[in-house]
Amino acid sequence: MVSETPSVFAAAGAAPSYWLTRFVLLRLLGGLYAVAFLVAINQLVPLIGADGLLPVGPYLQQLSQALGGTGAGFARLPSLFWFWHSDAALLTVAWVGFGLACVVLAGYANAVLLAVLWALYLSIVHVGQEWYGYGWEIQLCETGFLAIFLCPLLDGRPFPRYAPPQPIIILFRWLAVRVMLGAGLIKVRGDEVWRNSTALYYHFETQPIPGPLSRWFHFLPRSVLQVGVWFNWLAELVAPFFAFGPRTARHAAGVVMVLFQFSIILSGNLSFLNWLTILPALACFDDGFWARLLPAGLVGRAEMAAAQAEESRPMRVTAWVVTAVIALLSVQPALNMVSPGQVMNTSFDPLDLVNTYGAFGSVGKERLNVVFEGTLDADSSDQAHWVPYPYKGLPVALAQRPPQVAPYQLRLDWQMWFAAMASPADYPWTLNLEWKLLHNDPNTLNLFASNPFPGRPPRYIRAVLYRYRFAPPGNPEGNYWQRERLGLWLVPVSAHDPRLLRYLQAAGWLR
Repeated sequence: MVSETPSVFAAAGAAPSYWLTRFVLLRLLGGLYAVAFLVAINQLVPLIGADGLLPVGPYLQQLSQALGGTGAGFARLPSLFWFWHSDAALLTVAWVGFGLACVVLAGYANAVLLAVLWALYLSIVHVGQEWYGYGWEIQLCETGFLAIFLCPLLDGRPFPRYAPPQPIIILFRWLAVRVMLGAGLIKVRGDEVWRNSTALYYHFETQPIPGPLSRWFHFLPRSVLQVGVWFNWLAELVAPFFAFGPRTARHAAGVVMVLFQFSIILSGNLSFLNWLTILPALACFDDGFWARLLPAGLVGRAEMAAAQAEESRPMRVTAWVVTAVIALLSVQPALNMVSPGQVMNTSFDPLDLVNTYGAFGSVGKERLNVVFEGTLDADSSDQAHWVPYPYKGLPVALAQRPPQVAPYQLRLDWQMWFAAMASPADYPWTLNLEWKLLHNDPNTLNLFASNPFPGRPPRYIRAVLYRYRFAPPGNPEGNYWQRERLGLWLVPVSAHDPRLLRYLQAAGWLR
């Protein structure tokens, strides 16, 4: 039940406090960590395990040789997996992280617990290779680091006796500003379709993984889609400048940024990016805002804690030290953001403490998709009976409605979205993927929606490049998609193809 009586927090003239803000931030962070570690539980072994598509062992060995040893490698890319990177190690880190994240989601967090979560996820990101090369991975690391200093060292209660340090709240706002401005500026510089307000004519159809409502958004009137671009500018280029303003302006900025992220959540499947971007934007809201939205019992507990609060000099000093460090580390990312040569999603320090962000600097005008196909026939020509491997998120079957996936991330699907716009030479692990499909490798098959060859593996595997378009609603076939074949992306290969065998052996993938 939402509070019906005036709250002390909401009283006129009350100084801003952030007890409820901290509570909401940490619950959302716990949920995001839980999703991220759940993805790792399900996908780390097939992606970077000892027999994965890009095994972590050879990767670390190459890094060690290039950087001058394990110590230098650890200093450049800190990760627990430098010391233990078996499949058991990958799963242990993922399961421990998931368990601790659920504790935070349940309402219990302290600095030690949050530091462990941060170190575990940083360890995954730093060895995840291209599977973890997305901006939201370092964004979660940066967000998780800041959260460590919102809490007392050991007291894990939802409302401990120490108030959240306001400098850390300010740092969360600074993160929101950099994320939003970075995304807005890269669009202004990156693609004419943003500048002429036509980007949304294409985005919903060509985004990495469309969602259940994406087709509806795609076929909205062009005037509405143009307004959507203007709302994008409001959220990314205007609202951030009010995040440090007076209470009313700050609340308005927070509302605009959060509503914008929710509109993206409804229209697509961008992993946990949008939920993660909502998190620092929530720091725009103080307890007076939350007291009008949250249940009366919860607000009362926060008010009781605030009334009995004690001063913690170590927390205050630590918060200011962290603020000073973040300020120094922010110089290069801030200069990058205003530079004509702005670079997206880049870290400038080994711990990913302050990073640059940005998304969809350019928008494709057509949707390309690589579909893996197999056949049991002795013939590998087009006359053979080829059966596709269905992805979990990317479109394959024309009648299949796009699923709701986010905040979960299908890492193979995302990489294949990028791969469709490039050549196989840029994604050599796709040959390793073919090899594993030719042997019905169970871990690899778990990355797909189903195995079309459950009885025995196919004799040949190939990859075909298609162009997909949304089928108009109400079409006679009842399809969600239309497509046309553009050609072979990977030629047919068998398990005995000498070219494939030589390549896999040279890459160290064949054991």
